[in-house]
Amino acid sequence: MIEKLIIQKTLRVPASTGAAGDSTPVARQLDAALLDVGFSASRALLEHVGALATGPALDLAATVVSAVRELVGDHVRHNAYFIGFPHDVPDTVEFWTERLRAAVRTGGGDATDAQLRDAVASGGVNLLDLPGYGTYRHTYAELLAAHDALIAAAGDRVTLLRLGDTADVEAERLYLALAGSSTPHGEADLAILSELAVASVDGAQPEQIPVRENRAVLNAIRLVLGRSLVAVDTTTDVLRLACQASGGDTSLVTPTRFRAFRRRERRILLAALNEVVGASPDKLGDVGRYAERWKRLGERLHPHEYAEWPHAREVFAVARGERRAHNLAGRAEAAIRAGAVGPAASVLSAAPGLLLRSADRLLRLASASERTVVVEAVTDALGSASGRVLCSLREHVGNRLTPASARMYVNRSRRAWVGPDERPPLPAELVAELSMLLDAEISARLPEPQRPLVVDPEVLDVALPLSGKAAEDGFAVLPRGSRASVSGELLRFFTYWRQTSRRTDYDLSVLLLDADFRTAGQVSWTNYHHDGVVHSGDLTDAKNGATEFIDVPLTVGGHYVVPQVYIYAGESFDEVAESMFGYQTRTRDQRGAPFDARTVRARSHMRGQGRVALPMVFAKGPRGWQAVWLHLYLRGRPSFNRVEENTFNTADRVRALMERRYLTVSYLVDRWRTRAEVMMWNGPLPDEPVTFIGIEAPEDLPDGSEAYTLDRLGELIPA
Repeated sequence: MIEKLIIQKTLRVPASTGAAGDSTPVARQLDAALLDVGFSASRALLEHVGALATGPALDLAATVVSAVRELVGDHVRHNAYFIGFPHDVPDTVEFWTERLRAAVRTGGGDATDAQLRDAVASGGVNLLDLPGYGTYRHTYAELLAAHDALIAAAGDRVTLLRLGDTADVEAERLYLALAGSSTPHGEADLAILSELAVASVDGAQPEQIPVRENRAVLNAIRLVLGRSLVAVDTTTDVLRLACQASGGDTSLVTPTRFRAFRRRERRILLAALNEVVGASPDKLGDVGRYAERWKRLGERLHPHEYAEWPHAREVFAVARGERRAHNLAGRAEAAIRAGAVGPAASVLSAAPGLLLRSADRLLRLASASERTVVVEAVTDALGSASGRVLCSLREHVGNRLTPASARMYVNRSRRAWVGPDERPPLPAELVAELSMLLDAEISARLPEPQRPLVVDPEVLDVALPLSGKAAEDGFAVLPRGSRASVSGELLRFFTYWRQTSRRTDYDLSVLLLDADFRTAGQVSWTNYHHDGVVHSGDLTDAKNGATEFIDVPLTVGGHYVVPQVYIYAGESFDEVAESMFGYQTRTRDQRGAPFDARTVRARSHMRGQGRVALPMVFAKGPRGWQAVWLHLYLRGRPSFNRVEENTFNTADRVRALMERRYLTVSYLVDRWRTRAEVMMWNGPLPDEPVTFIGIEAPEDLPDGSEAYTLDRLGELIPA
């Protein structure tokens, strides 16, 4: 349902167009049901539900509750292996011994120690085969009965839901925001955009579609429906479109098996290619990079059958090597290999974004005399590059004064690997000069505030969402490098997975690191206890879903707490029917079941490539504990991954990320301070309309105010 999607994405509830009536009791029930999962309805939303007839009111209330329960992971039953968790969890070795004793028990009596030793010595003991190991020994109802009710605490999460416009208006607004976004989306948002594009194909369109993958998604819909294409200005745009229409990878990282296109579709694609190349023959230079894919696409499009589009045929001639075409990057690379760095910068000046992304390399390779030429080229390119590229370069420059302890590489699938940072640092005066130039250009592009700017301090440490591919989808999920304060006395991590077709064993683990990123302990299925940290027990099959928990008291001795999810056996994160990670915060005396939606602070999907997931790290600092988002995956082994085997790999990646300085919302706020009134929000609000920036907006914003919350932070990045 589109209404549910809108609620989950924007925390706005589309207004019902149902008949009017009196459903005050339904509104009260909705309010109570939402509080049970950590949400509250705005006054306007409750009044709207109460003014509907009973049928529409019940339908709307059911949609709202279902949407928010899914959002925080409360739509499944989170059972724990040990029914008394976090209490009554046995010692790991004692538990294994007890399971082994049950396996060799004979004649109704207990096995002797000698029998246990003989069983282990025989080498035939498989932990997974021991009676009762890895499968639930109680029902979810029995788990709930074994726990007292949760005691409410002042710090429990309450997330506000607001009343929106009708579903059609909200859908159009969300479509325009996603389609016109200046930052690339992750897989989840691209799927939403594709769904919305079907309904919006003949409606309002964004003035610009700067992200090329967004263009591919929209044009794939338009291709199937026989509409004219939009914003196609390179040959690669057509290739991305063909990949999207074939269900392939629009990022072009992996090859696509192209489907058979209908004649009308072939004509649309070839006409688009013909127009692009006819207007700018230099764009043939992009074809060589994906020559093999162009060859495969040509087998589906049959360009030789269409004499009316000669420029389109040139594309496939270049792909087959029958015609040579050089692109800017190739000419620049040739100049660099010849030692002509200044001329290389001049070549790249025709593509400002590419020049700025190459600036560090050019400056490192340039001689003293050429460095001035490169800086001048970079300066001239600033005005033509996108705001996202400017912010990315500003973040990069800010990290180039000293070599990193380890250089981390992360691809679009969030797979991470590290290596030594062998780049010489940039001179301090050069970093200062570039930073000043970038600050001035970014500041000039920020919109002139028409109202006082009110900022929630909690949002200042949120990293600017320069790419949606650097984050998972979910609830209260922040971009990689973002920091959020942690309240309460206890962290509780949880991971849930449900296999698709074969037995799948995921293992939630925690690695503890000291202040120097050295291992200080671990808790996992091989070690249930360490320094007050407790594991809920190992589950090895998830036919009907499985959840593992780990409790971490915030008095723990480690400086960094790193939760991880390992695939021990079975389906990958991309293959399982469902998988998630999240964390709760509690006080010690709250009791309650292992999972309670009111204490969930964040929940993210796990859909990356790799066999080890590193969602986040918790760091102890001068201001207390902070959650720092990682969104990383490690390759791992095909099976039998364990925390003990990844301590060094994990520590390297955590250190590389923790030492990196990310560009955060506070950077933009500092730019605004020089030209507008900026107030830090501490509860009260002015009576006049304001522009509010925060994780969530307060309910009592003055009429006429505008709020930039978590779902809109990307809009703050200047165009």
